[in-house]
Amino acid sequence: MLTDAAQYIAPGATMIAAMMTAANLGSRITGWGFVVFTVGAIGWVIVGLATGQHNLMLSNGFLLIVDLVGVWRWLGLRARYDKGAEAAAQDSAVRTRLFQLSRVEGRPVTSPDGAPIGRAVDAMLSCDDGRIVYLVVSEGGLAGAGERLHALGWRDLEVEEEAIVSHVDANALAGRTPLDPTHWPAGLRAADPPRNGALFTLYCIDEVSMEEECECGIEHIEGFGVA
Repeated sequence: MLTDAAQYIAPGATMIAAMMTAANLGSRITGWGFVVFTVGAIGWVIVGLATGQHNLMLSNGFLLIVDLVGVWRWLGLRARYDKGAEAAAQDSAVRTRLFQLSRVEGRPVTSPDGAPIGRAVDAMLSCDDGRIVYLVVSEGGLAGAGERLHALGWRDLEVEEEAIVSHVDANALAGRTPLDPTHWPAGLRAADPPRNGALFTLYCIDEVSMEEECECGIEHIEGFGVA
């Protein structure tokens, strides 16, 4: 009876968990994805034991350990970081406002009237003063296929509780020249204006930063060593 149930639960849990983690919907969803992966791995171990498939049992026994590490990484460690950052953001509301960089990716971007215009995929920081130079926003497409990337100057944005508010609307954003997905700019330059002639505030990085390739995306900040 247990083996029969495991034969259905194991593949189902594995497929659901794969979709949860691949969707990159935030640390909590990713963490629960690893919980579901753990259920699937246990199911496969049971199937392997019952059917004498030792390779299936051993490989999923190893994956079970990896899944448990993933649960701790995303529902334990990452959740603790998020809680600390949330407390700092709340305490800073009456002083200098703070915002957790790891929550930029996937955050909705809206126009001033609240209409969705895209989602944030990354941001580029200046190594000189730590400021965010521009936010990379994805619009259009489906699950990354056919999407168009645009760079918006951080000073043209406002961070709200549930979204990042842009000073431009969906039509103005769609009228901009998309970024090359594999070669983002070293700064926002007037040499690359919007196609429809709309005006945007442009900010450039100095040539020294450009030559040293000093800018870095926010996903590279987490895990950096500090000397």
